[in-house]
Amino acid sequence: MTDHDTAYRRQLRIVFAGHVDHGKSTLIGRLLYDTDSLPDGKYEELKQVSERRGMPLEWSFVLDAFQAERDQAVTIDTTQIWFKANNRDYVIIDAPGHREFLKNMVSGAAQADAAVLVVDAQEGVREQSRRHAYLLHLLGLRQVLCVINKMDLVGHSADRFAEVSGEIARYLEDLGLGLVGTIPISARDGDNLAHKSPHMPWYEGPIVLQALDRLEPMPSPIDRPLRLPIQDVYKFDERRIIVGRIETGILRVGDRLLFSPHNRTAVVKSIEAWNAAVPPVEARAGQSVGITLDEQIFVERGNIASHDTHAPVLTSVLRTNVFWLHDKPLLVGNGYKLKLATEDAQVTVQSIDRVIDTQTLAGKKGEAVHRNEVAEVTLRARKMLALDEYADNPATGRCALVDVYDTVAGGVVNMKGYPDQRRLYQVKGTNLHEVEHLLTPDARAWRNGHKGAVIWFTGLSGAGKSTLAMLVERTLFNKGCHVYVLDGDNVRKGLNSDLGFEPGDRAENIRRVGEVAALFAQAGFIVISAFISPYQVDRDRARKAAPDAFHEVYIHADLETCEQRDPKGLYKKARAGLIQDFTGISAPYEAPGTPELMVDTDRQPIEDCVRQIVDYISVATLLEAPDAATAS
Repeated sequence: MTDHDTAYRRQLRIVFAGHVDHGKSTLIGRLLYDTDSLPDGKYEELKQVSERRGMPLEWSFVLDAFQAERDQAVTIDTTQIWFKANNRDYVIIDAPGHREFLKNMVSGAAQADAAVLVVDAQEGVREQSRRHAYLLHLLGLRQVLCVINKMDLVGHSADRFAEVSGEIARYLEDLGLGLVGTIPISARDGDNLAHKSPHMPWYEGPIVLQALDRLEPMPSPIDRPLRLPIQDVYKFDERRIIVGRIETGILRVGDRLLFSPHNRTAVVKSIEAWNAAVPPVEARAGQSVGITLDEQIFVERGNIASHDTHAPVLTSVLRTNVFWLHDKPLLVGNGYKLKLATEDAQVTVQSIDRVIDTQTLAGKKGEAVHRNEVAEVTLRARKMLALDEYADNPATGRCALVDVYDTVAGGVVNMKGYPDQRRLYQVKGTNLHEVEHLLTPDARAWRNGHKGAVIWFTGLSGAGKSTLAMLVERTLFNKGCHVYVLDGDNVRKGLNSDLGFEPGDRAENIRRVGEVAALFAQAGFIVISAFISPYQVDRDRARKAAPDAFHEVYIHADLETCEQRDPKGLYKKARAGLIQDFTGISAPYEAPGTPELMVDTDRQPIEDCVRQIVDYISVATLLEAPDAATAS
């Protein structure tokens, strides 16, 4: 390990967050002074500025870079400053507390390893304190040090400290944030920052500097899997140079790279360098590079290069935890530009899954997300995207939404309940040659008396898919049709017995069923599939397997009705936590937008539902009258 790596590993990036006027900038300024980290002459400058304004020494002026901040005593932009303590180097990020500058707080916190949450002892936990804490949670920060500031204003009261620290501790515990400690301080006077305070002898815990030394840096970007988002491709001489900034991992000459989402591979032939005596053979996270490949494959801006053993997720639908920053609300059906690393993609808001009340942490289904609200939102893209969950790799798990030219939201990727679709696009077989049948689909149809078709039932568990499928099968059979039902549980006992119920296995389950159903339809059968098939992308893939024969039938019943029926007792188990990733409870169900037929089983008698489906299938599989040539 080089000296550079050692220094990098010891560095800790800390964001200071909290409600406006609770003293974040003052705390940082005084901490820098107490650790002899102020630039030469800065202390004298602060004294002069404060004296000119007729006010006590104002430590926040150390970081408030804009004149507007000094005039209004409010931090507008994030400020970063480096300082050294005995045990490590620190980068301090001062984030704005005012709600109007929430966007800047988010950008600052997204770069941090840990957080210091500042709470005013006199005012206690305020709305913005809770909102900042929730945003820290969404951004994946798991180490939070809380300081209760301005203890001098409450007479250094141990009782008041216990009251405020208890309130914030309960809130952070509910969020799942790791509270590493709570310290009573007076930032202006330097109490319990770098030195033990004589005013609070009742406090026996660590001071701020000691607590900071106990925080752990996040894994180094170098230690994470390789992620090289492609910025551009340049033609230089006879070479195609692929350029970008390595976000995480290490890249070496001779590495075989996988370029997502197109799933093309090539070997790194060279790492280009300007006027270098010896061309580099290695590049690391944080470096901008140009590389050439051993073969000419299609690569474009927005692709992500990785090693094929640790590839990013491929998906066209993603869940995001977003913080909405625009005056116009986010609405279901709205379209935005998603910025993800170097990729720009058009996305549509498929659903607003939960709008979070940051005061109570209660979540509710919402029709809109308003300014400064946080929400869990599902987005659907028009193309396949390469990304990571934020928890796995923050560099490729952050995103932003843009409306025309305005950045309207920042967010982090959370794929909970949705599968990695990469395996569904990988073809492992080689030297395959499709054999043409001697019998045409029309010939089979005339023999059977009807066209082949895939009648794809989708709906929640308990909606009535299997019941209707069996009754429709019997009715069509009695009419002389060649018909068969592929039912979810039956198929899983045989063909798909090797698959579980994780999102990836569910997607593979539906892929296999779609291919089998397409074969049935080619053979001239009317095949009825009765599967929850919760993801629209999987149903679309099944449609592509039999494009002219596929009919999507939405067996609709609301969640409450399905839970009341609960024919297999699955909802009861899911509510008790005995079944994970259960559709409608802990995993998503994407209702069809434009099915060929919708049957409402919670409003119609079963006989009417059967009749409605049979009538539709009869028309859909009806043979056209033969022309003269065929008749003869």
